[in-house]
Amino acid sequence: MITALLITSTACLSDNFQKGLDASQKGDYSTAIKEWTPLAKQGDADAQYALGAMYFAGYGVSQNYHTAVKWYTLAAEQGNSNAQFNLGVMYGKGQGVSQNFQTAMKWYTLAASQGNALAQFNLNVMRDKRQKVSQDYQTVIKSHIGAAKQGNADIQYRLGVMYHDGHGVSQNFQTAIKWYTLAASQGNALAQFNLGLMHNRGQGVSKDQVRAHMWLNLSALTGHKKAAKLRDIVAENLTDRNLSDAQRFARECIAKNYKGC
Repeated sequence: MITALLITSTACLSDNFQKGLDASQKGDYSTAIKEWTPLAKQGDADAQYALGAMYFAGYGVSQNYHTAVKWYTLAAEQGNSNAQFNLGVMYGKGQGVSQNFQTAMKWYTLAASQGNALAQFNLNVMRDKRQKVSQDYQTVIKSHIGAAKQGNADIQYRLGVMYHDGHGVSQNFQTAIKWYTLAASQGNALAQFNLGLMHNRGQGVSKDQVRAHMWLNLSALTGHKKAAKLRDIVAENLTDRNLSDAQRFARECIAKNYKGC
């Protein structure tokens, strides 16, 4: 299979490349690599693609997806459609790189524009899946908003996460704060923890370590270990007066049953 790909990718073969191809067809992969490596280093796209294929499959070398990506990328950037297709596969599966569907689609698109039928097929599959995911998210969000408006704290928290991370919606820290606050006002420890994070980082609100400590403290009091750890870290950066204020705010919030904190 690897040999067939190499044959179809080389319209004009140099003598050394042909020697490598002949060797690979005989199963002498070490000789093939020896012939192709100097060519690849000189910028020959076909040789770069061929080396990528060898490292991907582990022919004549130890299998190494990172090195395969390196050689495929060099070839793909010169327009080698098979290298572009293979990069699409590797980014789609997270082989040798962090999984990244956007980058996978980029390489599939470039390969498909040169008539690569497999790339076009995979591109269509990915587009269909993304459309379905988008539609599913919209259905989930619509359902969540209805439940959240009725006061479901868990759903309010989940909506906060979706807006916080940009899952199915455009990332919006202010909207995340809104839903987290509604959930936190009902004693949801996860929402309280995330409010502490966002106040500490200044996401959607002005950075305020006193308020961050308050929310983290409230979450920690329910047994949230990460909240307790971060609360103690934030406390180290507070003056004695600010720490006293944060602790007082937490006590007042509990007395108000978490309303209007």
